[in-house]
Amino acid sequence: MNFHIITIFPEMFDSYFNESILGRAQKENKININIYNLRDYADPRDKRRTIDDTPYGGGPGMVMMVEPIFKCVENIKAKIKNKSGLLILLTSAKGKLYNQQKAEKIKQKYTDVIIICGRYEGVDERVAKFIADEEVSIGRYVLTGGELPAMIIVDSVTRLLEGVLGNKESLLSESYQLIKEGEKCGREMYDYPVYTKPAEFNNWKVPEVLQSGNHREIAKWRQRESKGDGKGE
Repeated sequence: MNFHIITIFPEMFDSYFNESILGRAQKENKININIYNLRDYADPRDKRRTIDDTPYGGGPGMVMMVEPIFKCVENIKAKIKNKSGLLILLTSAKGKLYNQQKAEKIKQKYTDVIIICGRYEGVDERVAKFIADEEVSIGRYVLTGGELPAMIIVDSVTRLLEGVLGNKESLLSESYQLIKEGEKCGREMYDYPVYTKPAEFNNWKVPEVLQSGNHREIAKWRQRESKGDGKGE
């Protein structure tokens, strides 16, 4: 899986992408992450490498320009042989809500994903209409930019790829299955509570069922607790 991220803050990704599971996935060639500085695609005659301008019709803030984004996307597309396996996303506060099902679809259907990191002062609407395949939002709130959403998309898709998660992450896979089942049956489900040693700390006790060795009862408890009451009893 190849991820191509277009941003005006390329340094923001260094730490997150080079650590833990994502760092290991890159070393093992499970994924490739390419970061593109949008300012490199600004008008070459412009010493300031401008990538935004004031909005038509007036209004506050600055709007990201369509031309640098177009040039950058076209440059990336020229390097991709399998165009049918390409998805272009624009992070946007008004986009369709990103969820686990979308992550699974990306993993199954695409080999290359271009993520255009919007700035929430605004992006020229022609990017959404003519360049991106989809606008996506990670939540119903406004961020200063699309870099965090891009990290989340890469993370959520990468952990689904074969061989990325090892045995130590098996609990994450179980939680993911609960989420999928909850979506399929039309009701919300959450991760079940997890515990480790010691069995008692500061008079806070691990539920007895988890220490019983009765896998059938443990499964029932986990299913019950995954509904979100969070009591762990």
